[in-house]
Amino acid sequence: MLIAERRRRLLAQVRQRGYASFRELADTLGISESTVRRDLRLMVAEGLLESIRGGVGPPGGGQDAGSPFTPDADGAGFALGPADRTGGADGRGAPGTADRVLPPDAYGSADDAVRGERQAIAAHAATLVRPGSAILLGPGRTTYELARRLTVISSLTVVTNSVPVTQALLRAPQIDVVLVGGTLRRSIGALVGPVTEQNLQGLRGDQVFLSGDGVTVDRGLTTPNVFAAATDHALMAAGHQVVVLADHTKLGRDTMCQTVPTNRMDVLVTGLGADPEVRRQLVAAGVDVHVIPAVPA
Repeated sequence: MLIAERRRRLLAQVRQRGYASFRELADTLGISESTVRRDLRLMVAEGLLESIRGGVGPPGGGQDAGSPFTPDADGAGFALGPADRTGGADGRGAPGTADRVLPPDAYGSADDAVRGERQAIAAHAATLVRPGSAILLGPGRTTYELARRLTVISSLTVVTNSVPVTQALLRAPQIDVVLVGGTLRRSIGALVGPVTEQNLQGLRGDQVFLSGDGVTVDRGLTTPNVFAAATDHALMAAGHQVVVLADHTKLGRDTMCQTVPTNRMDVLVTGLGADPEVRRQLVAAGVDVHVIPAVPA
């Protein structure tokens, strides 16, 4: 089996299973456990996975980027990250949990064609955050990348409903993290629903950073996920300044549920490839559009 095909199948298996032991992956692909571990190390180096304490998880899942894999004390395998020590997502425990890995991407395919652009957008968004302020972060790959870049800020309060955002901030003790409760929507890695919306009522932050699946001048920011739409709207209502993060593929696209109408969109941070006409229309509507060149993925 070619290396590229083997790694593609490995990533697909982890995404499909959610949790999978090294032995399960090795048996499924017909390769050795040592090969599975070696491939995972390469995926960490390339940013598809990130090492956490004694194991691997989604990028930013609990340990500084670039840190090496750490074997168990007996050198026989890899231990779980902090998020897994309760025994899995349902907290009941499962056989072989000391040898499991997290999905490489909580939001979809690890083959991300606009990853460099998304990272550049997140890096610019981080420069808009003032130390000592209180901000809100919604779910999404770009807000997650933003969270990773906030760990260098001297003091900050972050309110979020995103589990990956929370994980990205775990090792930044100078940042106070408020994780609002609610019903876990695994497909987006976020807490949503009436409880989440109620918890957001009465909160007020200096800025709220949101991402979605489409941005148009007629409807603003939209998402196809009906479970997330109302919660995103509640997040928007809690922010004094609304900052939308959207790569160029989102501009001009309209999806089912509106989350941020154009007249509530203060700042849009997007990529250089964004449709110039859509950008022009948004500027004419009063949106402060920041166009950021992409960096290599």
